[in-house]
Amino acid sequence: MNTGLRRRGPGLRVRLTLLATGLVAFVSGLLLLLGWLLVGKVVSSSPRFPDGSTVAVDGVEVDAGVLADVLGQQARDDVLRSGAIAYLCVVAAAALLAWAITGRVLQPVHDVTEAARKLSAESLGERLRLAGPRDEVAELADTFDEMLDRLQAAFDSQRRFVANASHELRTPLSVIRTELDVTLTDPDADEAELRRMASVVRAATERAEQLVSALLLLARTDGLGLAVREPVDLNAVVESAWRAVRAEAGERQVRASFVTGPAPAVGDPALLERIAGNLLENGVRHNVPGGWIEVRTEGGAEWTTLRVSSSGPVIAPDRVDELFEPFRRGGTDRTARTGTGLGLSIVRAAVAAHGGRVHATAIPGGGLSVVVLLPSSPH
Repeated sequence: MNTGLRRRGPGLRVRLTLLATGLVAFVSGLLLLLGWLLVGKVVSSSPRFPDGSTVAVDGVEVDAGVLADVLGQQARDDVLRSGAIAYLCVVAAAALLAWAITGRVLQPVHDVTEAARKLSAESLGERLRLAGPRDEVAELADTFDEMLDRLQAAFDSQRRFVANASHELRTPLSVIRTELDVTLTDPDADEAELRRMASVVRAATERAEQLVSALLLLARTDGLGLAVREPVDLNAVVESAWRAVRAEAGERQVRASFVTGPAPAVGDPALLERIAGNLLENGVRHNVPGGWIEVRTEGGAEWTTLRVSSSGPVIAPDRVDELFEPFRRGGTDRTARTGTGLGLSIVRAAVAAHGGRVHATAIPGGGLSVVVLLPSSPH
C-alpha cells in the first residue's frame, strides 16, 4: 500500500463527533454542577427552627436542625443521581446525533474523494454535479467539476497534438527510408543517383528538424510564462523578421507594403520576433505567385496592433478558426510541403503568454488578415 495515502489520524467525521460530544459533555457537566449547588443553597437558606426544637416524623421526635441537614443532603444526592443519569443520556444522544449529522454533511466530501480516487485519463468525463444547498461543500464539488473540465480539455488537446505530430513526423521519415531502400537495392546506382538521394534525404531531414523545433517552441510557450518582459519597438521586430523572408518573397514575386506608426510593446523580444516572423512567413508561403502582403502597426494607450494581410487561396469564413489548430495549412490542407503547420498555433500561444489577443478574418476573393493585440505598457 502506498504510504502517502495512509490515514495519519482519526477521520474528519470522528474528530467532529468527538468535538461536538465533548462540547455537550462540558456544558451538561456545568449545568449539573450548577443545579447541585443551587439545590444546596436553596435548602440551606430555608427557615431554621430555634435550637432545641424537635419535629415529629412518623411519631418519632427528631431534632429540627439535624432534620434540615439530612433533607439538604438528600436533595443534593437526588439531584446528583438523577443528573448523572440525564448527563449520560444527553452525552450519548449528542454523540449519536453528531455522528449521523456529520456523516450526512460530509457525504459530498466523500463523493469528491471517491471521484478523485477513480479518476484517470479514461474517466475524465465523470462529474459530481452535486445537488442541494449552495454551501461550501457544493462550492468544492463545483470547483472539482471545473477542474475536471480543464483536465479533460487538456488531455483531449494533448491526444490530438500527439496524433498530429506523429502523422507529420512519419512523412519525412518515410521519405528518408524509401530513398535509402531504393538506392541501396540498386546495384547500378552511380554518383549522380547517390547525390540525388542525399539531396532528398537532406531536405526531409531539414523538414523534420523544423517540425521538431516548432513543436519544442510551442510546448515551451504553452507551458511556461515569459522569461523576459521588457519594452520592445514592434516596428524593429517586424523589420528584422521581414529580412528573413524577403528573399523568398522576391522569388515568389510577392509585393510587400508597410504602414507603420509608433508601436511600443512589452514582452519577450525573441517571442515577439517569432510572432511577426510566423505571420510574415505564412503571408509569403501561402500566397499566390505575384500576390501581395500588407503589414500595419499602430500603437495605443493600452494595446499595440500588428495586422498582417495577404492575398492567397479562398478560405471559408467558418474555417478560419481552424488555422490556429496545429498542423492546419490553408484551413484543411495537411499535405503542403512548405512550413510545418504550426505557425499560427505558435502565434496564438506566444500572444497568450504576453496577455494579448489574436484573431483572423478571411479576405473576400482570397487571402487572410491576422490582427494581433499586444500590451503597449506593463499591466
